[in-house]
Amino acid sequence: MSAPAGNEAGQASTGVHAPSRASISQRTLRTDRWWLSPLLTTLGLATFVVYATIRSFVRTAYWVPEYHYLTPFYSPCLSDSCVAGSSHFGTPFGELPGIIPLGFVVLPFLLGFRLTCYYYRKAYYRSVWMSPPACAVAEPHAKYTGETRLPLIIQNVHRYFFYVALVVSLINTYDAIMAFHGSGGGFGFGLGNVVLLVNVVLLWAYTLSCHSCRHVTGGRLKHFSKHPVRYWIWTQVTKLNTRHMGLAWTTLATLTLTDLYVMLVASGAITDLRFIN
Repeated sequence: MSAPAGNEAGQASTGVHAPSRASISQRTLRTDRWWLSPLLTTLGLATFVVYATIRSFVRTAYWVPEYHYLTPFYSPCLSDSCVAGSSHFGTPFGELPGIIPLGFVVLPFLLGFRLTCYYYRKAYYRSVWMSPPACAVAEPHAKYTGETRLPLIIQNVHRYFFYVALVVSLINTYDAIMAFHGSGGGFGFGLGNVVLLVNVVLLWAYTLSCHSCRHVTGGRLKHFSKHPVRYWIWTQVTKLNTRHMGLAWTTLATLTLTDLYVMLVASGAITDLRFIN
């Protein structure tokens, strides 16, 4: 069977030079601001990456000892480098050099979970990789091999990052519960608790709305009628899945706001609004 036209002699089969593309010099004939959406996506993702990177390495103002507020960027804190009280699960690791973030145990997995997320793939493929940047706008690449080679083949391990994300969500839930602590001991409740709770609830919603979760709950079933419990769970996850894009962005915002609030309280810039104790 002969190779299709455009693949012979190394000719490009995609992009602006694809043989099936109309013979026009422009990348697109669209006259609207098609570039605005990928630009805003790039700026949004870049803003979070820069902020999260800086906060993960500064090692200051991440723990409020009076109320047991711990920012999710440093949870779990498992090193002797962590400030006293912030290690809810002990310190199995010794002192860490400054080039290693204190949340190093889970941060790579959370980054992997976000990077391989189906929505985030769409977001950065279009906005950063420009493949393609918008409908009816040709991509600039000469060829496209899909997720079959390095580095994009790593996208296929998304389901394994999902399992780790479930564990991290449990840890964040534990942190939020531990934060119900008063300045004099015992039960306490403040604005910081609201911030931590909202963040952890939305993180659960984002994690459970993942496409991998939908597959885990209902995948490989041939007869839903024989598995009513899994079918019910699958329908609930499917409802969440329709909001996956919104939750992807919302959780970036709540993670940033939660860390910012803990930082401001821990540094003394603001005082936590207390409702009880």
